Amino acid sequence: MIIPVRCFTCGKVIGDKWEEFKKRVAAGENPAEVLDSLGLTRYCCRRMLLSHVDLYEDFLKFSVPRTREELPSDWT
Repeated sequence: MIIPVRCFTCGKVIGDKWEEFKKRVAAGENPAEVLDSLGLTRYCCRRMLLSHVDLYEDFLKFSVPRTREELPSDWT
């Protein structure tokens, strides 16, 4: 789903840090060091980013087209 705006436990804003975290970890940086540099020192906030699974693109595959032109070519 979409990353929550705030940590569920302490309420600190974490939603603005997700893209930076994802980009830097994909580039090969150590997740612990990235979280430290982003200012996330509490374990509750760290688990919010570490355990997040981004499913937004997966759900879009199951959306229903609204017009015939939006149908994939193999559906016609």
